[in-house]
Amino acid sequence: MIFSTYWFVLFAILFFVPYWCIPSAWFRRYFLLVACGVFHTHFAGAAGVIPIVMIGAVTYAAARWGNQLMRQLAIVVCILGLAFYKYTGFLLANLETLVGSDLTWLQGASGFTSSIVAPLAISFFTFEFVHYLVDVIKGKPPIRRVSDFVAFAIFFPSLVAGPIKRYEDFLPSLEYAIRRIRASDVSVGLMQVAFGYLKKVIADNLTLFIDQYEGRYFGEPLEMRWVIALAISFRILFDFSGYSDMAIGLARMMGIRLMANFNWPYLATSVQDFWRRWHISLSTWIRDYIYIPMGGSRHGTMRRLLNALVAFGLCGLWHGPAWNFVVWGLYHGLGLCLNATYHKIPFLGPFLQQIFRWVPPISWVLTMLFVLVGWLIFFYPVPLAFEMTQALFYVD
Repeated sequence: MIFSTYWFVLFAILFFVPYWCIPSAWFRRYFLLVACGVFHTHFAGAAGVIPIVMIGAVTYAAARWGNQLMRQLAIVVCILGLAFYKYTGFLLANLETLVGSDLTWLQGASGFTSSIVAPLAISFFTFEFVHYLVDVIKGKPPIRRVSDFVAFAIFFPSLVAGPIKRYEDFLPSLEYAIRRIRASDVSVGLMQVAFGYLKKVIADNLTLFIDQYEGRYFGEPLEMRWVIALAISFRILFDFSGYSDMAIGLARMMGIRLMANFNWPYLATSVQDFWRRWHISLSTWIRDYIYIPMGGSRHGTMRRLLNALVAFGLCGLWHGPAWNFVVWGLYHGLGLCLNATYHKIPFLGPFLQQIFRWVPPISWVLTMLFVLVGWLIFFYPVPLAFEMTQALFYVD
């Protein structure tokens, strides 16, 4: 984890102490920009910085001076950049499997793409740039100052793992924060960082436990299989929400407020409720920029199902170039659609709706079971995940 490296601890000390002491908002702004550039360059390297600078320049220029067509083309550039760096090898490998491995030119292409390294946080860059361009196309004002765009693009606390920022929220918060340092923001931010770090420590210990037992998962007693599955579920919660808490806390120490990214997701009583609580910046981005533009729930049940499957299939693929991520996304897309429409099933739907209303723990248990199975799909090859799921429901 980047935030727990010795380099970052030293970087944070050398950044925050001067940042709090600088009396001028102008100097504070550019000191922050320099620090963000140092952070990005150190962890991404030149090979990771150059593509982001190029894509960022296209995004800024198209939004600032371009017409609607240029802005749409800039969106295509952002998406193609993500596809090239993150998914070219995955697509070619699957194409080879589909058409046969005797295609030597594909083998050569795969050899070339295996040397491609995705720039640090390119998925987050792409989503933030696309959101910015789409909003400008819809009529919102573009970012005028280059310094504001750079701060939005490479703000170091949220650079690696989010939350995914919205520029219309981030820039006013930045503008307000650099004018005045408040002790209350610093203290609240420090507490959030400490709480996030504690979560990461728990996640790391759960990882050690999982590594020790997952290899003999099928040979363990039934109750131990459940313990391992629950450990997997809590590992991702503590790992990801811990990173988000630290990012939000680091920003708050500057007086900048990022959106909350997790809101007790394991208290959700439906799949819809889960996605209102889990990785909120991602789920709202998927809703606003994929699901709703495709038609959302406005064109009947079948179209709603298709839109949900496409949106969450892409959500799964966003997490990484592997089929288990895609299946995990489709699984949640189907779950969301069923969650929204099951009450329309004659007789059974209204009955279940009343049961869930009268006995809320039942809906909570079913939701958590759905989520737990999803994490097995997320972490393991799909056939193995299905076998692991089956092993949770029978005794040898």
